[in-house]
Amino acid sequence: MTGLRQRKKEQTRQRIAAVALRLFAERGFDAVTVNEIAEAAEVAKATLFAYFPTKESLVLHGAGDDDLAGVVVTGQAAGQTFLAALRAHFRAFAAGRLSAADLDAVLVRVRVIQDSPALRDSANALLYQQRQALAQVLADQYGPTAAALMAAQVAASLLTLQEAYFQRLSGGAGAEEAGQELARDVELAFDLLEHGLLKHAEGH
Repeated sequence: MTGLRQRKKEQTRQRIAAVALRLFAERGFDAVTVNEIAEAAEVAKATLFAYFPTKESLVLHGAGDDDLAGVVVTGQAAGQTFLAALRAHFRAFAAGRLSAADLDAVLVRVRVIQDSPALRDSANALLYQQRQALAQVLADQYGPTAAALMAAQVAASLLTLQEAYFQRLSGGAGAEEAGQELARDVELAFDLLEHGLLKHAEGH
């Protein structure tokens, strides 16, 4: 019974998110109310908020899943640098491939976020929280100032990778092609982070 209950809850969550994304894509994030989403998804407003605590989370759910601090804490092997742990994590991510349905959903979400200043601000706030959490994890080993600088460079690099990936997808690149480009970009980004900008430039 527990498994069935969990599946039903997940189906409800997915239905609410899909309905919200469709309405946002059709009319814009600001023009759609939570009441309209709940009605269209055939759930009570209280039920909607049980799954998604804010209107923004209807679009940004999962956007904070790249827990950089968590990757370092749980994924860093003995003798491995934190950058090596992060590289392995994003190398594995780049190796995955989106299905056609997932690709369509990603493109719609990106478009909805780009069209809404409120969503862009919320997305930036999530990135800032991730950066701060990474800095806290690194502070014991490197000191607070160095940790903050390292975390800022990592976060900026990953944001650039994300933007380039979405731009390729939005420009019509297939999931396979975009994934291959992302894999190459991941290696370049972490080479730069590990070896430094000037050393990389001197080698070219």
